[in-house]
Amino acid sequence: MTLEPGLYHLLTISTGLFFIGVYGFLTRKNLVTMLMSIELILNSVNLNFIAFNKYLWPHRLDGVFFTLFVIAIAAAEAAVAISIVINIYRNNRSINVEQTEEMKY
Repeated sequence: MTLEPGLYHLLTISTGLFFIGVYGFLTRKNLVTMLMSIELILNSVNLNFIAFNKYLWPHRLDGVFFTLFVIAIAAAEAAVAISIVINIYRNNRSINVEQTEEMKY
């Protein structure tokens, strides 16, 4: 007897990850933790792609390809965001959102 998670279990986990990411993004003041929250949101989307691919179209790989595409975009986004955070830290000596003034306008 194998215990595979069902579609509703995976969607529940994905929903939890998504709302943890949204909560972290809206409540944190640190740019790095906000970036980690965005990564949580993107990973919940990837989990949805894989879950729906497995249970709706098990012999197709559309969800896997979308997931690989999102992972590639997330890696590029993380690289650009970290370089922006490093540049802000060099100028302000802080990565607090409320203390950054350069990118407001």
